[in-house]
Amino acid sequence: MPGAGRQREMLCFMPGVAVVPALLVGWSSAAFIISYVIAVLAGHVEPLVPYISDTGTKPPESGIFGFMINISALLGAVTMYIRYLIIEKQNESLRFVRSSCNMFSLCIGLIGCTGMGIVATFQELSVPSVHDIGALVAFGCGVVYITLQSIISYKSCPQWNSYFVCHIRMLISVISCISFVPMIVFASRISMTKIDWTPSEKDYTYHFMSAICEWTVAFGFVFFFLTFIKEFQECKSLTVLDGKIQVY
Repeated sequence: MPGAGRQREMLCFMPGVAVVPALLVGWSSAAFIISYVIAVLAGHVEPLVPYISDTGTKPPESGIFGFMINISALLGAVTMYIRYLIIEKQNESLRFVRSSCNMFSLCIGLIGCTGMGIVATFQELSVPSVHDIGALVAFGCGVVYITLQSIISYKSCPQWNSYFVCHIRMLISVISCISFVPMIVFASRISMTKIDWTPSEKDYTYHFMSAICEWTVAFGFVFFFLTFIKEFQECKSLTVLDGKIQVY
């Protein structure tokens, strides 16, 4: 039947899916910066390195922060899934990684995106324990995800990735991993939950060091996804074929 082919194969995205990681990078950067600027101008946080969550705790920036971070989590999940499909497609011609490892990386990434959604939904001062768990999941799983993706990238060299891109990804992963540990250690030493810190206060040094590490890890994720754009440009389309999404 003439319509059978159209039923079995349906175009899901416009040719070229590089717009997805590009949108993720731009949107996430804007979410961090806009919330920070509004919070500082409103006098809700000190301009010198607040926690990212501190910049989205009080209105009006809290609404903007929650909305934009939730969208970032969704874009992150879509980007990770497309990356999973691309690796599966590349594996058809060169078996450089196990499918189970690729799936494990995807699952870790999606759990991290869920953590982002928790951070955006449960604000720091309203439900601090849930917010902190979400942040730990988001950052912890995010660091594991980009590390796994860096390793997979090396395994796909030189056919699917250049060594330069792999080195950049691994460098970002190493910096993020190194920053993640002191971020947690310093945060655990803080004895109070507040957002309006001043240098003379107790535990300010712990807060300051932990916040620097948090921003480093967060923008490490942003720059890591930036390296996906060129690779995604080589993917011309995503289609549904026999009930399965495939890349071409």
